Amino acid sequence: MRKERKHYTAEEKVAILRRHLLDNVPVSDLCEEYGLQPTVFYRWQKELFENGAAAFQSKSRPDRQGEQQRIEFLEKKIQTKDEVLAELMAEHIALKKSLGEL
Repeated sequence: MRKERKHYTAEEKVAILRRHLLDNVPVSDLCEEYGLQPTVFYRWQKELFENGAAAFQSKSRPDRQGEQQRIEFLEKKIQTKDEVLAELMAEHIALKKSLGEL
């Protein structure tokens, strides 16, 4: 009968890799303890080192560009509304004057 696969979360993978890198626990011991193949362990380690730079990148930078575009769009929208409102108020005042209410 086949053995059921264990799916490790990202946190569990990092904890296993940390034990090897910081506590100097041999790979063979970790693989035996967690029922891993060494190739799986080394693949995780490779992924950690390749994607490690992402942990140090600022997450707010890409959002700033989108946020800035949204601010510009909303400012233009407010300006358009202000222009329409000013035109309507001018027409309202002109109508009141023509009716003799002012």
